[in-house]
Amino acid sequence: MEILYIILGVVAVIVLWLVMVFNGLIRLRNRTDEAWSDIEVQLKRRYDLIPNLVNTVKGYAKHEDSVFSKVTEARSHAMQAKTPADHAKAEGMLTETLKSLFAVSENYPDLKASGNFLHLQQELVDAEDKIQASRRFYNGNVRDFNTKMQVFPTNMIASMLGFKKYDFFDAPDSVNIALEVQF
Repeated sequence: MEILYIILGVVAVIVLWLVMVFNGLIRLRNRTDEAWSDIEVQLKRRYDLIPNLVNTVKGYAKHEDSVFSKVTEARSHAMQAKTPADHAKAEGMLTETLKSLFAVSENYPDLKASGNFLHLQQELVDAEDKIQASRRFYNGNVRDFNTKMQVFPTNMIASMLGFKKYDFFDAPDSVNIALEVQF
């Protein structure tokens, strides 16, 4: 009879340990999903600012249509991205086109002095800062989740239960360069 109690005790400890590991993986996965959602919110905010910025520049620089179409196209690609890798690539393209838009604005002193343009530039810089902070938070959660999945013996349980590692949101170098705002 004692052997039965010992076996039941060992089984209970193993079951409790499995439940704790599973719950820990679920908790980390949910935090990582939440962090990605924060990035998407900030990216949407950025995408919403861009048409206003383009329209403001259009009012002063009517003959710069190629720049406007490139910014619009890059924004569209960025909005359609699904994975962190796709977002990173699209964000790099979008940032490059925004730099060209700001370069165009340098040729128009009235535009640079426009209160609306300055406000939109500042809002865009604020959005960039929030995206960067959200990216750091997301990548920290990805690191924690992936580490938990890769350590023994959690890695065996995670693979048996179908958990998949997350990709980091690594922005290209061009995204990491802050948009230049001159007042």
